[in-house]
Amino acid sequence: MKFYKFEIVFPIEAPYIMNIKYKSILFLLLTLFTVSTSFSQTFIQGYANVVNQCSQTNITTSLTEFEGLGMKRRGTAPLQSTLDWLKSKYLSYGYTTTQMQEDSYTYNGSTATCKNLIVTKIGTLHPNTFVIVCGHYDSIGGTGTNDNGSGVASILETARLLQNIPTDYSIKFINFSGEEDGLFGSQHYVSSVVNATNPKMDIRIVFNLDEVGGVAGMTNNTITCERDTNNNPSSNNAVSSTMTNELMNCVTLYSPLNTFLSYAYASDYMSFQSNDEIITGFFETNETTHKHTPTDFLIYMDPVYNYNVAKATIGATLHFAQANPATMAITKVNDFGVSLFPNPIKDTLNINLGSLPESDYTFSIINIEGKEVLNVTFTNAKLIESVPVSSLSKGIYLGVLQSGSQRITKKIVIE
Repeated sequence: MKFYKFEIVFPIEAPYIMNIKYKSILFLLLTLFTVSTSFSQTFIQGYANVVNQCSQTNITTSLTEFEGLGMKRRGTAPLQSTLDWLKSKYLSYGYTTTQMQEDSYTYNGSTATCKNLIVTKIGTLHPNTFVIVCGHYDSIGGTGTNDNGSGVASILETARLLQNIPTDYSIKFINFSGEEDGLFGSQHYVSSVVNATNPKMDIRIVFNLDEVGGVAGMTNNTITCERDTNNNPSSNNAVSSTMTNELMNCVTLYSPLNTFLSYAYASDYMSFQSNDEIITGFFETNETTHKHTPTDFLIYMDPVYNYNVAKATIGATLHFAQANPATMAITKVNDFGVSLFPNPIKDTLNINLGSLPESDYTFSIINIEGKEVLNVTFTNAKLIESVPVSSLSKGIYLGVLQSGSQRITKKIVIE
């Protein structure tokens, strides 16, 4: 949802600017400078191979199903039904209930509970640093098929295709509620989760998708890429511009869309912006006239455009989370994304359950002589469990996770 949008359309090759106030001239000059200094990136075939698996059928199906769930307001059955629908989607992609968290809250004195849905995929090199890919699933005035079923559909397709791909950084796919009433869901998440984590959650980038479905009957060949220009605070504006330039390059590399550079406002990334996080985002360039009305339907959208936005989202998420092309090219035995970190270890080993179907498991550490030196059992394990190893001698060990018929082994080093 966005209540207004003011754009200055200024061709780079235009010889003069007319009737623009001084501040707007400065804004334009900053925009042009940012475009001219964009980050250089190269095409990665491994990323393209994943992007090319994006399904138009999946996008259209998600939009149709989202529309059929009705208007998704606080305290309504359709809001809960949409949450249940989202969870079933992620489960069908191979994510587990252990990887899902519900962030519950109320606002404005109401007793109605709203929930954010967070799906976490742990990275292999920087497991405690997160790329957040987010968009709201609540609606106002109607079903919200464009605002913001379109963003939801793109996020779901990205999550589906990245489920089994190792990335250096962890990824959180977040579906916020409460956005249409004033960003309440994202505000609650920032205050009660991001800032309540000890130490505070380390966020690499927040990538927000809001209203990316296009307009039926128009030429929808450009996606608006948004960066932070807010002065309160302004400390991350330069980094946001750099990351948004990288986003624009990903659009060009992995989709047929053109890009238009603009500024971030009035959507869930602003809750992170005010918390001094780095943000970027997508928004449709041809803006629908149907948002917040009973006619925000698929028939007034361009599902092919939504599909192309999803392709750009997939490529950008692979880039931001840094999927290793060499790793992607290797066919491996499925270890369900189970990982042990940090590695080497000093005091505490963290066990990431990944997408292992069972949440009950035994974990043991075996030394180079084949002797078991540690054995712990977890029942209804959390996504991340910790094991103290400071009592063990320095050296190379084998970590063994046993869950039902699944046995996963990893080399670990204690130093």
